[in-house]
Amino acid sequence: MNLLLLGGTSEARELVALLAADNVDVVTSLAGSVADPHPPEGTTRVGGFGGADGLADYLRGQHVDVVVDATHPFAGRMSANAAAACGRAGVPLLRLSRPSWAARPDAASWHWVDSIDRAREVAVRLGERVFLAIGRQSLGEFIGWTDRFVLARVVDLPDLAVPPSWTVLRGRGPFRIEDDLDLLRSHDIDVLVTKDSGGPTDAKLDAASELGVPVVMIRRPAPPEGVPVVTDVADVVVWLRGVRRGAAGQRRRSR
Repeated sequence: MNLLLLGGTSEARELVALLAADNVDVVTSLAGSVADPHPPEGTTRVGGFGGADGLADYLRGQHVDVVVDATHPFAGRMSANAAAACGRAGVPLLRLSRPSWAARPDAASWHWVDSIDRAREVAVRLGERVFLAIGRQSLGEFIGWTDRFVLARVVDLPDLAVPPSWTVLRGRGPFRIEDDLDLLRSHDIDVLVTKDSGGPTDAKLDAASELGVPVVMIRRPAPPEGVPVVTDVADVVVWLRGVRRGAAGQRRRSR
């Protein structure tokens, strides 16, 4: 079985390690948007495909049997392209998406919004000292905030000039709650704006809960219609084995 894994997440790296023992040939595709990525073991490719048409051509040209989309929960365009390309090429597709933070007991107290624009509007009403944990690529949506203190934490520094009232920190999670408690206290943060990325980088949420800091949470985009979704890497292995059995049965019937 030749598998194309759309990766870039810790779950993708974990999946590669599991599949190595399951006789599956994996090529992991990385977007190349992070300057210092943590690539998984095995074969990798870096860069885009040229939209859904380019990805469909790649699937056919490389004789890909199956695709697993394990990109970030907010990589909506890539997920949509994967769904369209796999539909055109007749290749099975599974979405691996880490569980939402909506299941946390404190999630009901957050200010849930559907867009960056709405997050900005709500946060303006909640505080004057904001912790932005939304990723480098979304910082530009807040660049007009010159009238308040902004603390932004990113993996890579943004390629834009931030206002003098901003402080930008580099860091790669997961983080410890002790460190995020100190971060919020030392900068006197009174509102946290973040995305429902899920996963282990939730120390900021624990810290905000302990300190009573309001949270503005941006909902993740819905997966493409018709694409099955699992939240655990072990479920991907089970699904792949089912696909393999189905393909083997088809070959036997065609003889």
